Formats: sequence, structure tokens, C-alpha cells
Amino acid sequence: MNELKRICVFCGSSPGKDPRYTEAATAVGRELGAGGIGLVYGGGNIGLMGSAADGALSVGGDVIGVIPEALEGKELAHRGVTDLRVVRSMHERKAMMADLADGFMALPGGFGTFEELCEILTWGQLGIHRKPVAILNVAGYYDPLIEMFDRAVEARLLSEPNRGLVLVGTEIGELLKRMAMFDPGDSEKWLDRAMT
Repeated sequence: MNELKRICVFCGSSPGKDPRYTEAATAVGRELGAGGIGLVYGGGNIGLMGSAADGALSVGGDVIGVIPEALEGKELAHRGVTDLRVVRSMHERKAMMADLADGFMALPGGFGTFEELCEILTWGQLGIHRKPVAILNVAGYYDPLIEMFDRAVEARLLSEPNRGLVLVGTEIGELLKRMAMFDPGDSEKWLDRAMT
């Protein structure tokens, strides 16, 4: 069983057009805060990022924001978080968030969220970490990406065990339980020799 002291949440700096995205981000923050699980996120005060942070703070949760200098200087930093860490680059931001977290959850977002999710999955595949990675599939937002993962397995470009590194769910509490029970097994990067 994994002890989830902090969860890193990847999500959009925009609220998106579907109000369910904001509702889910706020609910994730509240669920983490109420459960005594700290929130680690990108440090912004706008969009889904801001909603997740505000949700956690509304129930007295611990929130660590990690933001690059360039964004902090544009007054996008959330000044109400428990701990705001300003770093030099996006690379430092991702590395620090990964170090601080015991697991990762993706909510709806754009290129940045996709990149963070796929990078942390790749790190898991390579054995750089053994932490759970989850997608909260709000209103079917991630259906096409999940289908792409399955297509990669069919194309023999992604192994079935590595496909299992990403947990997918639509209900926050249940997804957190699955993250706590997650066992990454002995995954390794896909190699054709593994299929011979």
C-alpha cells in the first residue's frame, strides 16, 4: 500500500468551457485537503489550477505551488497557498513537483498537462519512480488519449504492463483508493526482444 502524503495534480491554467472541469478541480482539492493529503501543483491562481488550490485551501488543506519565475512575474502566482516555491525553469518546476509528490493525477488541460502526464508516465516506465499516476476522466475528456494508449498497445509500441501504469477513473475517492493500492510491477521500456 502506498502512503499518499501529497498528490501532484496536473491541470489546465484555463477553466475550459465545460463547468464540470472546474467543479472537478475544486472537488479534487477539497477531497485531498479533507483527507489530509497535500496538494502539489503548478502554483497558478487561474483556471483549473486555481480551482484545485482554492478547493484544498477551503477545507484547510496543505497546498504547495511550484511556479517558474517567468510566470510568477506575470502575477499569475497564487499568493494564498501554504508554500509557494519559485523556480528558474519549467524543467525545475516538473522535477520539484515530482520529488514532492507521492502520486500524480491529471485533470483536463492542454499541451502542458498532456506533456506533464506523458513525461511522468515515461519516468515510471523507465523505473525513475514507482509512484501511481492517474487520470480523472471528467466528462469523457480523456477518452481519445486513453484510446491512443490502447492503440499503441495494439501497434506493439507500448507493452500491456506499461499501459497499466496509468490508472483511469471518473470518481475521485475511488481513484485515490486505487492509487493507494497501486503496484507498478516490473515494467520496462518496450523492446521488441521482449516479445520474442
